[in-house]
Amino acid sequence: MHDVPRGSRLHIALFGRRNAGKSSLINALTGQEIAIVSSIPGTTTDPVYKSMEILPLGPVVLIDTAGLDDEGELGEKRVEKSMDVLSKTDLVLLVVDGQRGIGEIERQIAMEAAQKQIPVLGVLNKFDLPTVSEQQTPGWFGIPWIKVSTRTGQGIAELKRRMVELAPKDWSRPEIAGDLVPKGGLALLVAPIDSAAPRGRLILPQVQTIRDLLDHDCLTMVVKENGLKAALSSLAKPPALVITDSQAFQQVNADTPPEIPLTSFSILFARYKGDLAALVAGAMVVKRLQPGDKVLIAEACTHHRMADDIGTVKIPRWLRQIVGGELCFEWSSGIELPKALSQYKLIVHCGACMINRREMLSRLMTAQAAGVPIVNYGVLIAYLHGILRRALAPFPDVLALLDKNEIT
Repeated sequence: MHDVPRGSRLHIALFGRRNAGKSSLINALTGQEIAIVSSIPGTTTDPVYKSMEILPLGPVVLIDTAGLDDEGELGEKRVEKSMDVLSKTDLVLLVVDGQRGIGEIERQIAMEAAQKQIPVLGVLNKFDLPTVSEQQTPGWFGIPWIKVSTRTGQGIAELKRRMVELAPKDWSRPEIAGDLVPKGGLALLVAPIDSAAPRGRLILPQVQTIRDLLDHDCLTMVVKENGLKAALSSLAKPPALVITDSQAFQQVNADTPPEIPLTSFSILFARYKGDLAALVAGAMVVKRLQPGDKVLIAEACTHHRMADDIGTVKIPRWLRQIVGGELCFEWSSGIELPKALSQYKLIVHCGACMINRREMLSRLMTAQAAGVPIVNYGVLIAYLHGILRRALAPFPDVLALLDKNEIT
């Protein structure tokens, strides 16, 4: 895999009015004509995502949004789509046309970003024009401002420098599993061949975990579930950690001696992308579900459904068995959760490998604001199979919460 996954990139969103120069700024930052630029207002109609490498920031996703002063019924929908982008943004560039000035629209963006604790950098565009270049650097809304010209390139280098300074230091967790295995220690990965993965490839969470372990100078061994016993027998000393695909949890749990720490890719990603403790708390609700309750199964991407799909077949079957009756399941796929979340008793979310951490945290906060518990696939599967306590052993702080709430 040569490309950094979109979910692991710093997400930088550009907001502003129509023709403020957002698309031109993307081209200036990247040094490429990758965004369509036109003098016609409203050229960008929907958020456009561009995965790029911007030195010295590294791999990023630039999000070009529609103008926030768009008009009419369709324009209002475009503005709503643009505002939704804040939920997945790590850094906001607030772009202002230096000739037109600033107003309520820009203040609203700055306020909403501040409420979400997203850093904002103001960009006063068209610095090459005399009426703009004569202006003092503004201090609007208490955020830093940089004067630039997307036409001449003036101020772009300084803008990049300030972007590096303002980018949140914890925009992506640095480890998936590397902090759980000592340097030089062995992690044994159990990777069933997923029928949904293209031939010759592993699924994304497995690839990212392997890379993270290698980055931390850990040894890795990868086997299928039917090769685990032989692998353990061949080792001179036990591995420091066994990581399994959630769907093989039961078999791997049975084949792995109890003294060897065991967890799953999905539980690792619950910590890496979101809030493991909050997702474990969601599992506590399962025992309180009653027949007829509504459960939302949410996936952050769309994919071809297999005959025994985890989200549409296996998890519903396991939950029905626990509840002892029929539940009302609904499914959502893609970039947004349904609006009316309060109708659900539980949200079961995928492993979030295709979205970034801020977006997953935003989904968690949205569910919490609606008063709906949320759990992810891996945590739920471990709970349903009675091995959640063992799967959380590598995370003593979360395990303490489990003990406090007396979950088995």
